[in-house]
Amino acid sequence: MRAGYVRTALRHVHLYQSKNLAKDGLKLQSTQDLLQSLGFVKQTQSGLVHWLPLGLRTLNKIKAIIRNRMEANGKAQEVSLSLLSPKALWENTGRWNNGELFKLRDSKESDYCLAPTCEEEITSLMGSYISSYKDLPLTVYQIGRKYRDEKRPRGGLLRGREFLMKDAYSFDQTEQDAIKTFENMNNTYDLIFKDLRVPFVSAWADSGAIGGDLSKEYHFVHQSGEDTVLECDGCHQVSNVEKCHSYPQETNTYVGDVSVRYALNTARDTLICLYYPSNRTLNWNLVLAAMERDVDSSLADASNEKVLQLFHADKSEDDLMFSSVVRVMDCRLSSKSKFPDFPLTQYLKSNFSQLDDVSLVDAEEGEICGACEEGTLKGSKSIEVGHTFFLGQKYSKLLNAKFTTKDNTEQVCEMGCYGIGVSRLVAAIAQVTRDEMGLRWPRSVAPFQISLCAAKSDELLEEVASSLQTWNSDTWINQDAKANLGRKIATSHSLGIPVCVIVGKKQWPFVKLEVRAPYMTDKWRASQSQHRDAWGWECDDSAETGTVSEPVQKHTVHKDHLKDVVGVILTDM
Repeated sequence: MRAGYVRTALRHVHLYQSKNLAKDGLKLQSTQDLLQSLGFVKQTQSGLVHWLPLGLRTLNKIKAIIRNRMEANGKAQEVSLSLLSPKALWENTGRWNNGELFKLRDSKESDYCLAPTCEEEITSLMGSYISSYKDLPLTVYQIGRKYRDEKRPRGGLLRGREFLMKDAYSFDQTEQDAIKTFENMNNTYDLIFKDLRVPFVSAWADSGAIGGDLSKEYHFVHQSGEDTVLECDGCHQVSNVEKCHSYPQETNTYVGDVSVRYALNTARDTLICLYYPSNRTLNWNLVLAAMERDVDSSLADASNEKVLQLFHADKSEDDLMFSSVVRVMDCRLSSKSKFPDFPLTQYLKSNFSQLDDVSLVDAEEGEICGACEEGTLKGSKSIEVGHTFFLGQKYSKLLNAKFTTKDNTEQVCEMGCYGIGVSRLVAAIAQVTRDEMGLRWPRSVAPFQISLCAAKSDELLEEVASSLQTWNSDTWINQDAKANLGRKIATSHSLGIPVCVIVGKKQWPFVKLEVRAPYMTDKWRASQSQHRDAWGWECDDSAETGTVSEPVQKHTVHKDHLKDVVGVILTDM
């Protein structure tokens, strides 16, 4: 067989097809188990995997898509940073005490962590090279391994302790420039996810521990996801739960138990009492918005007892009586709601103020969109696969990343950071596209685009392989001597290879095709109609095949036009 075509030399494929090919077995397996039994990865311990040849091919295709767009549209330069990051950098940013860091000490008693993200390292590195406004704007990225000491790794590649990530970082002169870079990178991400050929949504999000004021997440919508995104059917804004603002269909109607969370203003001289329905979850972003950000965010996770203790500290009874109190009422509450007791025994009502009709809790499906105040929210479970952040000066100020302006003054760089879970994408794509026959990769990331299957017709197989030489590095030839033709075809379908070419003496000189990957458009139908007679191209249209819901579409074509038909089909995927 001609060099360049990939034969079935991987014994894990043989082992799988001899033991686990039954449809019921496929349907019952988790996606991680399916990837493992098909020979894409091998899990060694909880949260850790080895990448096998099939998985590595898919992984490398995802990397290539990302690199192409990052360098063409994101105008970014690729780097590769050390995985070991010194303690001093993380102490500068206050993140060394993060419980998810893998920490280690060398023979010189110096402390390091295995980097879970690289804001510290990249800011320190670029700060040593950036000196003038002429060096900006600058964007760098890398694709490499990251480490997070997850307490409960789950979902295999979806939440591991070691993972592959594309992380990019931008440096600009002004906030306006940095926001333009943020917007441009989101446009680049749109192109990356379009190239992956899996439907996605982008949602406004909370920046979380990374920091910053602007943030977007990228999600695959799927019922198995751990996240929730909400879309307005009016303005079509999409947000995650932490960032979504909503109102109930009818305000002031809740009559059940009321929960209260205590907070302090930034000066810690005003007690803030946040009242909301006990059956809902308080949303800290909405609290900050209601109080115009005059809230001590460092106490967001503090207990009520701790907040009251801080409020009472160094205050006499008279001081407490004259202290300011702000009561904030969620708009769902009514006069019939069951409020808890007030925590202060002595106070002056004249020092009280109250905010009514604000929304303080996580949004739910069916509520009114807080952005347009007209549309209704629809919620969907989803899998997060990417995240972008506008950071401002959060890290550059702490790590002294500065430049000299045109006016010869010193200025701190404005930053952004942008991540894509590369190994997570393998699992997420597999999860949202799989069916009862196994994996069903889109053409863009399938380990092979074409498989060649035959009974024992080696010379016919050689002729067909020669006609497909355009895809010789992306064609997989199953020559397992122990498998019959049916088993070879089933193996191709379970591996998710988009086009299976079936060669046999009975139908020769015609060749059968079975298509697994769903089409992106239906332009191929016009070609099939135009060339049906000349190419001997017939298609089984007895059902709505070729759609997401149908696992296989069958074609027959004369061998002399196999290349033409395969080219049309692959272009449309």
